[in-house]
Amino acid sequence: MKQRVITAVVALCLFIPIIVYGGWAIQLTGALLAAVGVYELFRMKGLDIVSLEGVLAIVGAVLLVLPKSPWFALFPSSVTNETLFYLIVMLFLGISVFSKNTYTLDEAAFPVLVTLYVGTGFQNFVAARQNGAHGLVTLLYALFVVWSTDIGAYQIGRMYGKNKLAPSISPNKTIEGSIGGIVCAVIVSIIYFLLYPTNEFFQHGFLTMIVLTILFSIVGQLGDLVESAYKRHYGVKDSGNILPGHGGILDRFDSLLFVFPIMHLFGIF
Repeated sequence: MKQRVITAVVALCLFIPIIVYGGWAIQLTGALLAAVGVYELFRMKGLDIVSLEGVLAIVGAVLLVLPKSPWFALFPSSVTNETLFYLIVMLFLGISVFSKNTYTLDEAAFPVLVTLYVGTGFQNFVAARQNGAHGLVTLLYALFVVWSTDIGAYQIGRMYGKNKLAPSISPNKTIEGSIGGIVCAVIVSIIYFLLYPTNEFFQHGFLTMIVLTILFSIVGQLGDLVESAYKRHYGVKDSGNILPGHGGILDRFDSLLFVFPIMHLFGIF
C-alpha cells in the first residue's frame, strides 16, 4: 500500500501540471503513453517491440495521437490522422508480400488492432484538452468519472459485494460494486457540475449530463474488464511494471481508453 501511495503521489505531481498546461506537453505525453501502451500489449503477447511490426505499431499509434496541426502540417489539408494511420496498415499488409506470405493477415491483425485501440483512445484523451479552459474542465470531468467509479466500485464491492460481475474475467468484481461505482460517479459529477455549470462548459444540460455520466461510468468499467480479459488470456497479472504498485500504463488508462471516444461520440468535446 505504501508503494502504491508513493507512486500515485509522484505520478499526480507530474501529470497534473501537464494537463493544466495542455498544448504540446499533453500532446507529447499522450503520444508517449500510447507508445508504452503498445509496448505493453506486445509484451503480453510475447512479441518483440524491437522489430519491424513493433516499430510500425508505435509509429501508427503516434500518428493517431499527435494532432495534424502542427505535427504533420506538411501534408495537404485534406490528409487526416486516420489517412496517415492507414499508410501504416498498408505497410503491415505489404509485409506478407515481402516475406513471401510467411507473415499472414492474421498476424498483421494483432498489431493493427492494438495500434487502433491504444492510438484512438489517447487521441481522444489529447483532443479533450485542446479547447482552452473548456478543455481542462472536460478532461477533469472524465478523470473524476473514472476515478470515482473505480474507488466506489472497490469500496462498495469490498463491503457489500456478493454477486460476481464477470467471474471468468475478473473474479473480484461484483455487481454491487459496479452499481456503487456508478452511484459514486453520479455524486461526484453533480458536485462538479455545481462548480462548473453544464450550460457554460458542456453542450448538454444538467439532466442529460447525469444520464451520460451513468453511461460513461458503465463504459469505463467495460474498458477495465476488456483489459482484464487480455491479461487473463495472456496469463499476466499486470500490463507492465512502469508504475510500481499499480502495474502498467494500460492498468491505469484502460477505462479512459473507452470513455474518451464515447465522450467524443456524444459531443462532449
